[in-house]
Amino acid sequence: MPLREYKCQGCGEVAEFLERTSRKTAHVCPKCGSKAMDKQFSTFASVVKENSSVPDRCQGCPSQCPHASN
Repeated sequence: MPLREYKCQGCGEVAEFLERTSRKTAHVCPKCGSKAMDKQFSTFASVVKENSSVPDRCQGCPSQCPHASN
């Protein structure tokens, strides 16, 4: 089940809900009880690694590290 973020039209509270794709009931604001909730678009983080001969464990090592590039 995906975690979705909703913002209340009444009080502006932002809340997260676990949501099934077959959801039939409206979410209720936990702060004011309103059912006027707008689904928010959320961002996600992605990690892109560059090819490197330095092992991940040595990123940020001091210059004395045998794996660090000089």
